[in-house]
Amino acid sequence: MAVADKNILNRLYFVAGCMLIFAIAVVVKLVNIQFVEGDEYRNKAQQRVFKTFDIPANRGNLYDSNGNLLATSVPKYDIRFDALAVKEKDFRKYIKPLCEALAKEMGRSVSYYDKLLRTAKSNKNRYLLLARNVGYSRYMRFKKFPLLKFGANRGGLIIEQRTVREHPIGKIAERTVGYERRDDQGYYTRVGLEGAYGPFLRGKEGKRKKQKIAKNQWKPIGDANEVEPEDGYDVISTIDVNIQDVTHHALLAQLEKFEAEHGTAVVMETKTGEIKAISNLGRGKSGKYYEKLNYAVGESHEPGSSFKLVTMVAALEDKVIDSSYVVDTENGRVKFYDRVVKDSHWGGYGKISAARAFEVSSNTAFAKIVFEHYKNNPKKFVDRLINMGLNDKLGLSIKGEGTPKIPYPGEKNWYGTTLPWMAFGYGVSLTPLQTLAFYNAIANNGEMVKPRFIKRVMSWDKIREQYDKEVLNPAICSKETAKIVQEMMKNVVARGTADNIRTDNFMIAGKTGTCWGNYGKHKEREYISSFAGYFPAEDPKYSCIVVIHKPNKEKGYYGNIVAGPVFKRIAEKIYNDIPVEDKISAEVVSNKKVERSYNGYYGKVQKYKTIMPNVKGMPAMDVISLLENMGLRVEIKGKGFVKKQSIEPGKKVKQNQRISLELS
Repeated sequence: MAVADKNILNRLYFVAGCMLIFAIAVVVKLVNIQFVEGDEYRNKAQQRVFKTFDIPANRGNLYDSNGNLLATSVPKYDIRFDALAVKEKDFRKYIKPLCEALAKEMGRSVSYYDKLLRTAKSNKNRYLLLARNVGYSRYMRFKKFPLLKFGANRGGLIIEQRTVREHPIGKIAERTVGYERRDDQGYYTRVGLEGAYGPFLRGKEGKRKKQKIAKNQWKPIGDANEVEPEDGYDVISTIDVNIQDVTHHALLAQLEKFEAEHGTAVVMETKTGEIKAISNLGRGKSGKYYEKLNYAVGESHEPGSSFKLVTMVAALEDKVIDSSYVVDTENGRVKFYDRVVKDSHWGGYGKISAARAFEVSSNTAFAKIVFEHYKNNPKKFVDRLINMGLNDKLGLSIKGEGTPKIPYPGEKNWYGTTLPWMAFGYGVSLTPLQTLAFYNAIANNGEMVKPRFIKRVMSWDKIREQYDKEVLNPAICSKETAKIVQEMMKNVVARGTADNIRTDNFMIAGKTGTCWGNYGKHKEREYISSFAGYFPAEDPKYSCIVVIHKPNKEKGYYGNIVAGPVFKRIAEKIYNDIPVEDKISAEVVSNKKVERSYNGYYGKVQKYKTIMPNVKGMPAMDVISLLENMGLRVEIKGKGFVKKQSIEPGKKVKQNQRISLELS
């Protein structure tokens, strides 16, 4: 018995010892949490309940050169209700007038909101959605509603603000306008002007603390932000929406006519290098065309016969020929090693001058000129191209510029046929904008200017950054050579391959281009059609390039037939409808932000508007404010949001023009 009692006592002592050790461990852990790790755990608990959120700043506006909006930030608001924050006394007193105000604003019954709010109160709902995605004017009305007017702590009003980027001219120039997006890791994707000038446009984010009230639901604490966001600067681009509109529709019509895969058209101001229009249209799966990629900036390809201008300038500069140099095109078929160069004109052109060879775009003539004069020293020809800057990128502000390709003797891709094929634009590669910069330089008597997309960066009425003309090469060739090829380009339109686009009112100078998009023994032949030049030829104001890929061969594929008419339509529209004036005073682009009747609705607005924006889906009050500030007479049918507009987006509008809006 004594032994059994002793065993029981030993077990009790063991259990008591274990309990004592456990108690000591608990005390040690409590002391450690309280005095050593306490701050860390308190911070973690605080972070789970409270969190600071970034408030995106309103991006600055992006304008065209005349003050028309290309992109703007519009504030949007979600209105929510914290039923737990409202005292029972206030709730009973104000629920009826609040329901009446909500019913009138939202188009639902008073009983609907009475049931909604009472249910939220009984369920202690702290995050009830009242309205989503409302504009500034409606947001201001919500703030004045019964009960909600007392704010967050007493009235239960929760406001969540965000900004939405809108393009008033719709899909026109969408790829050039571009976007800037940031992922969850903080990395930016930058496209077009929005991406290139994001650091100016985006502003500085604000800070606001929120409390977690439910799963993935955070309620703002108080009405004020910890740090207020700072709006971004405004950017004034070189784009002219009127020229952009003309360019877009001229290119679109031709793409549809020839069922082409994609195409691009660019208009540049000759003296300054300012890009006035840039359209990039690709065919989607549905068969419709849209701004798919920025082909003008990023797509490097063989230019074909438009490169003959480069070849002619090089040969004249090296003085291996003059414009009267006679070359025998033979029968339009000339063999170099194991390959044959062919002219599009069957039977060739016989013996013709170099100038005439340019006018009729003879492949055999150009291949013979270059091969005969540079075959013993091909580096001389290629070095001339490199000295003219054709092997270098333009250094554009827009990301994604394609890399030019000029093969060099001795490299692995240099063959016996490389030199003669380069003469008429094969084996080399340039983007449309790089080709245009060269043509523009000829119009400038040899001075190559950098294509520019931006005029200035503004903060209110103060200039933050000014972007002026930038010269890439003061003389890609002598003025004498420039004058010679200028005459050749005039004659291309007057009596050469592009005589179909000759105009009566003014002269066009340029060069057609047609090349294979792919080639090989077992590949279906596809084409790239182009036309590059400038106008008016006597005193160039604008240079332009049109490139169209993979037109339907049964409908046509030569540059003069496919691309040339687009150039002509653009040139005629600009020359006849958009007068060019020489002004003594410096150009002034107004971008002052004027105070709106809705206490700063949209925050910023342009002074001049001539293009109809896309207002479909916008609330009526916001649309009326926007359109009346454009000087339009607005007629409303129905209530709610815009379903139809009588003037299509992108159309030109005039002061006092009538527009009808159908709401739903």
